[in-house]
Amino acid sequence: MSTLQISLAIIGGLVLAGVVAYNAWITRKSAPRTAVERVQDGGGHPAAGVDDDSENAVYGNDARGSGTRRIDPILGDGLDSPSGGPSMADDERLPPPQVPVTLSHVVNPPEKKASLDALIDVITPLSLEGEVSGDALLAALPGTRRVGSKPFAVEGQSEATGEWETPRPGQRYRALQAGVQLANRSGALNDIEFSEFVVKVQAFSDAVGAAPDFPDMRTEVARARELDAFASGHDAQLGFTLRARRAAWSPGYVAQHAARLGFVTGALPGRMVLPGSQQGQAPLLSLAFDPQAAMADDPEKTALRDIALSLEVTHVPRSEQPFVRMRQAAASLAEAMDGVITDDAGQLLSTDTMDRIGADLESLYDALDSRDLSAGSVQARRLFS
Repeated sequence: MSTLQISLAIIGGLVLAGVVAYNAWITRKSAPRTAVERVQDGGGHPAAGVDDDSENAVYGNDARGSGTRRIDPILGDGLDSPSGGPSMADDERLPPPQVPVTLSHVVNPPEKKASLDALIDVITPLSLEGEVSGDALLAALPGTRRVGSKPFAVEGQSEATGEWETPRPGQRYRALQAGVQLANRSGALNDIEFSEFVVKVQAFSDAVGAAPDFPDMRTEVARARELDAFASGHDAQLGFTLRARRAAWSPGYVAQHAARLGFVTGALPGRMVLPGSQQGQAPLLSLAFDPQAAMADDPEKTALRDIALSLEVTHVPRSEQPFVRMRQAAASLAEAMDGVITDDAGQLLSTDTMDRIGADLESLYDALDSRDLSAGSVQARRLFS
């Protein structure tokens, strides 16, 4: 073999090796970022051979995200309509507000079911001639706890505490009441639903020997419409989208960074929540991504280009500063994962836009407080459901 042939063979080999190396680099560059557990030696330092990149280090559990529906920003220049939206066409970076997120990584148990409330319920007293057992009341309850699209309930007044409660076995009651909710996100109580409520309560009363005293239908339906009109003008659900700038994310990579901010696994695949600080309180924030990616055979090989961060405004107390925490969480995740904060259409959200939404929220909180429907209260959570 001549010197020329040998030289050409060497050059060809080098070119082939270069192509293989380039392809390997491109493949690695485009692969979704994954969570890597940081292994520590006895001295508390990363063990040899383990990637020390802070973006790929997980401290503790690799929480698995689990899915919810995307909630878009719907606060506009005013609060007259829950469907209005701000203009979000600015590409300024959002600096994270300095509010610590140090919530417990434990999802709080649900609170005790609240009593009927004249503010948001039609309430019908049921007169009894004597005592009736909780067992008899439970046996006589209708098969469903709804009237049309509205929750329905029967309660007895506890002799021990004087509080209204759902009938319990082994207890005895001298006073009863039945109720149906005036309005929720499906609309106001209408004539048909009120009539169904009357039929259902009358059948129950006949079974337990009670006499119902129904309020006037016209009055209650008008009250339901007024409450629904208020709720429609003051409902607020906010949503941010975090989009990857370059490399996509794996579900574990997202969960790793969200867990550092206090998020825990939710009830559905692809959903994580930031728990409230009080027992029985709704989650402060929800983080959601593609549930199919979370349920894949190998989630770390699936690629996420965006995730959704949402706030159910009327369900979280103002004292928790939920919107400030939402801004902080979004900014922290965007910085740590090399992403940007946008609206659902992909337009970057600016600091000025965030400030305007925050000011609108303060007005919303004031309006809810004025109706004794403060954000995060049991009544508000029932009405805005």
